[in-house]
Amino acid sequence: MNIQQSQIDIIAKIVAERLKSQDEVALSKGISSKSISTEGISKETVSSEGIFEDMDTAIEAAYQAQRTLFEKSLEFRKKITNAIKAELMLHVEELAMLAVKESGMGNVKDKIIKNTVAIEKTPSVEDLMSGVFTGDDGLTLLEYSPFGVIGAIAPSTNPSETVICNSIGMIAAGNAVVFCPHPGSYKTSNLAIKYINKAIKSVGGPANLVVTMLKPSMAAVETMMHHPLINMLCATGGPSVVKAVLESGKKAIGAGAGNPPVLVDETADIEKAARDIINGCSFDNNLPCIAEKEAIVVDEICDYLIFNMKQNGAYELTDKVLIQKLETLVFKSEGVLNREFVGKDAKYILDKIDISVGDEIKAIIMEADKDHPFVVEELMMPILPIVRVKDASEGIDLACKLEHGLRHTAMCHSKNIDVLTEMAHRIQTTIFVKNGPSYAGIGVGGEGFTTFTIAGPTGEGLTSAKSFTRRRRCVLVGGFNIK
Repeated sequence: MNIQQSQIDIIAKIVAERLKSQDEVALSKGISSKSISTEGISKETVSSEGIFEDMDTAIEAAYQAQRTLFEKSLEFRKKITNAIKAELMLHVEELAMLAVKESGMGNVKDKIIKNTVAIEKTPSVEDLMSGVFTGDDGLTLLEYSPFGVIGAIAPSTNPSETVICNSIGMIAAGNAVVFCPHPGSYKTSNLAIKYINKAIKSVGGPANLVVTMLKPSMAAVETMMHHPLINMLCATGGPSVVKAVLESGKKAIGAGAGNPPVLVDETADIEKAARDIINGCSFDNNLPCIAEKEAIVVDEICDYLIFNMKQNGAYELTDKVLIQKLETLVFKSEGVLNREFVGKDAKYILDKIDISVGDEIKAIIMEADKDHPFVVEELMMPILPIVRVKDASEGIDLACKLEHGLRHTAMCHSKNIDVLTEMAHRIQTTIFVKNGPSYAGIGVGGEGFTTFTIAGPTGEGLTSAKSFTRRRRCVLVGGFNIK
């Protein structure tokens, strides 16, 4: 299903109605926030659902599963990924609820949307399009071949979404995968892995194609990263984890942090830009690395943009004392975030500085200087600083500076094709969204496939099945040329 903005609104409305009463949730899914085990996984599932107490054993099991998969057809891989999608669609709400309960970050309705697009819009074997050269000297095939066993590190911000998305892509490519989830949300990741293994088993696939540890540890991560049976590493997280996999000596895909700017010039549809920016920066409480982190606005239309942002769920702070109080609250020290507020609701954050608002408030906005900590740091909270500039040219200069060369994501609202072209050319981000909310860049209301591993540091970009393959050339000399 191609999820458009209208469908997002419908999903959000349905979720809001269903979450009004825990009894309704229990009836619809047989669960409630009270009945969900915070452990996520029972002892009975250990080793039988891809979940192991020992990392070496888990890797060996994945290795044996991959050897079996390697002898199967592409059609069979497709059958497995279809089964994963069908099974996980039954559990999107359960996984979303558990993720919020376990991590204390984000919100259920947006995590349901994220899980849904991870299931519906992650490509399978259709991504593995072969190439061919023919000529006087014969025929050459260009094929995609699996790495074998991939070691993957999943973040706390997308604990089930990343597991689902990576599992589909990696299995489609012919690999097995060993996950090391983040300690702050491993129960959610492990529960997703349990359901993935259930789906694989249901269609006769090999056991333990997707494995993990019962409980995460640094020792397990070290074992995985340096194990001889692990041929590739894929890390979704901050700079330190990406640095670690790059220094492992193995083939590595790294999806790091970003600080995405959004530029609005005087030609933009201001009402739509305001709505899109607030929806984007508040999506899952600003946890996605693609989300708008700072707005750069041409002075001529800045006041009108702020007015429309406030009409769409933004609360504006104008008192410098309160802005300073908010800064002191969300930073432990210079450049060091207070993790207590990462992924929290705007209402929750405002309450801590003695401002009471209703549930309609989705984001906190304020004007700030271009060197303010809110502007230069990635907050991952629904706090959006606004910086005025005299024109689009100055705005592009500032956007490139604030993005820090991470080449992750940027947005621009403009009807001037020259401005859109110039910013896209100069900022060189993996994702560049024009006249839409940030999440359109991962297929939520925008065209294209979904991924939750956006590999800017290592250059793969939006990863899919072919990202997890070796490129191979098969040459037949002097044959099959019928020109």
